[in-house]
This record gives sequence, C-alpha cells and structure tokens, in this order.
Amino acid sequence: MRLRPPARDSARTGSTRVRASDAADEGHLFEFVTTRRGVEGFVEPRTAVSDVTLLLVAHDGEWTRRRVPSVDWAHKFCNRHQVPSYDAAVVGVPQRMRDYNRRRKQNPGG
Repeated sequence: MRLRPPARDSARTGSTRVRASDAADEGHLFEFVTTRRGVEGFVEPRTAVSDVTLLLVAHDGEWTRRRVPSVDWAHKFCNRHQVPSYDAAVVGVPQRMRDYNRRRKQNPGG
C-alpha cells in the first residue's frame, strides 16, 4: 500500500504547520519491520504539534517513529507486515523502549 497524500488540510494542526508523511517514511518503517524481530506498533494520535505517527519498537527496545497518513493506515501497515499494533493513547509505550533509551543515554558511544 502506497502512502496517499494527506487531505489538503490534514498536515495543518492548530497554528503550526507540520510536514506530511511521504514515501520515505513508509520505506523507513518497512525497513525497520523487516530487519528487526519482535516488532510491535504503537499508533500515536494527532496532536497540536504533530500528525498521526507510528512508533515501532523492536524486542530489545530499539525504536523508530514516523508520520503516517492516518490511524487506519498505521494499523493496516502493521497488519500487512504481521506486526501487532496498539493505540498508544490507550496502552502507552513499552517499558523496553524506556530501558533502551536509558541504556543509550548511559553509554552514548556503544
């Protein structure tokens, strides 16, 4: 499924203009799910400063986040790639992601 351009106003939130998702975002997400194991998707709703995003978290806590066209698109992307997906506003983000960030902060070079 190719990313569709956002509706004319969908990249505008409040008084802030945000970059819409594009094919590079989809490519990055695809690369992540196909090169990591134990990946789960966390669909983050639109906010005042960002559009809908898909947070992908691997088994070890490594993660990536990209803008996506819609909540529905994010769940369908995950389903196509056999990645469980959750609404981040309901379940939050996994502890393994926070642990990964803490490890990276304590040892930035490795």
